[in-house]
Amino acid sequence: MKTSLLGAIALIATPAAAQVAPALTPAEAAMKAHVSFLAADVMQGREAGTAEYEIAAHYVAAQLLAAGVEPMGTNGSFLQSVPLVSARSVEKGSFIASSAGAAVPLTWGSDFLTSAGRAPSVALSAPVVFVGYGVVDQAGKRDDYAGLDVRGKIVAWLAGAPAGLPGEVRAHYGNAATKAVEAQRRGAIGSVTLYTPTQQTRSQFSRLVDNWQSRSMTWAAADGTPYYAAPTVPGLGTFSLQGGAKLLAGSKFDHAAIMAADKAGTPIPRGGLLPVTLTLAQKTEIERKTSSNVIGIIRGSDPKLAAEHVVLSAHLDHVGVGTPIAGDSIYNGAMDNAVGIGSMIEVARAFAAAGTKPKRSILFVALTAEEKGLVGADYFARNPTVPKAGLVANVNLDMPIITYRFTDLIAFGADRSQLGGIVGAAAGKLGFKLTPDATPEEALFTRSDHYRFVQQGVPAVFLKPGPSGPGAAADLAFRRDHYHRPSDEIALPIDWTAGANFVRVNYEIARAIADAPERPRWNKGDFFGSLYKGFGAN
Repeated sequence: MKTSLLGAIALIATPAAAQVAPALTPAEAAMKAHVSFLAADVMQGREAGTAEYEIAAHYVAAQLLAAGVEPMGTNGSFLQSVPLVSARSVEKGSFIASSAGAAVPLTWGSDFLTSAGRAPSVALSAPVVFVGYGVVDQAGKRDDYAGLDVRGKIVAWLAGAPAGLPGEVRAHYGNAATKAVEAQRRGAIGSVTLYTPTQQTRSQFSRLVDNWQSRSMTWAAADGTPYYAAPTVPGLGTFSLQGGAKLLAGSKFDHAAIMAADKAGTPIPRGGLLPVTLTLAQKTEIERKTSSNVIGIIRGSDPKLAAEHVVLSAHLDHVGVGTPIAGDSIYNGAMDNAVGIGSMIEVARAFAAAGTKPKRSILFVALTAEEKGLVGADYFARNPTVPKAGLVANVNLDMPIITYRFTDLIAFGADRSQLGGIVGAAAGKLGFKLTPDATPEEALFTRSDHYRFVQQGVPAVFLKPGPSGPGAAADLAFRRDHYHRPSDEIALPIDWTAGANFVRVNYEIARAIADAPERPRWNKGDFFGSLYKGFGAN
């Protein structure tokens, strides 16, 4: 689908009768208009740090202004400038593994993939310690580092986290940053990830290879220092199933048995030192960029509650221009996440149309660099443009699959706080039921922007249309055929009525939180509430 910039603007500027089918209601047409503009080819996939992304940011700001939302960025604007540090591999890099003085043959692209470095040139050589999944869970009495000395060494961990942990807790422990923080605490100097059958099912190693020059990003502090959760334990690369077998060869660890245990969800052996020294050479292009979060506010009407803010968030960026598929290199990001941004704008319009202002203030935040690791969300959650103590809840809108008429919803994170009751009541009011997460292995709880608010102690919910009826098949089809591909564009069979319903349920949730007599509390003793010292957890 090739659309000129003037054509994209015309979708907004021309009369409704000329741009939409008569069957669409005004609410449905508005959603389609937002997605048509944001996912047009001229937007070049809205990659963070590009001029096209900034055009999208100004579009969102203009739409919020039209909806009666006040600017709450910096310097009286809707925009919060996010300083970014971007890294991209400029050569394929190399891993050389030596065991007993002999080199272990390793091939880039089939055995391993190096990661972009944190400096223009990286050279590192160290022994390797296999640490299982690299998980330390004191509550569950699990310590994959027990008896291991990883000081000055590279740790090799399995992708993901062990079976048996609750889905969202498992997602937390399977997160690479969580693992890196633990490895840093114990003195490691780098990490490599070993693919498993479970990981291969979720995301084939070949897809990593196809995108080996994709940019990684983090935000920078005021003094220019890049932020890393574990500054001294960079992720050095990833080994395929085949490469992992070569890395463990000659050790006491049976790679095939470990992979079988991962697939079956049974315990794996205790880790230990491998008879291998791993040497890395990598060259990286480091660039400094800026990108914008878009922030607006509807101020609360209650004198006591107006200082408390409910945050509605959605990420505005996508992955830009990439490897051509069927001759198309523009990764438009219609479902991911133009639909979420369009939904957020329409929730703002619903508040304006309601006639009565919410008691608490509502922040509308379109976030940059989600696709680079939830970077814009992390920056905003740590550096909000309102007092941080006043952030009381987050409702996140990310990639709802609306190619079908959903009847149920998955509410990630809701049952960890009083948000659970609010979400259930709001969904029930509109005739939707809540359904448990059907694919906990996808670790969605840690893969969207709401997680950065959780890490700052803010209770959060992230809604996804559920699996009932055609839902499971629709979700599978999108993820298999269109997720992070050029085909995620407006030509998909989007059900705009489902889109309008998604707006309605998120409005009801945000309104109920805003008007509740008390800010939502974490459940007493909740894992995340306690870990991040959230209100009511301890």
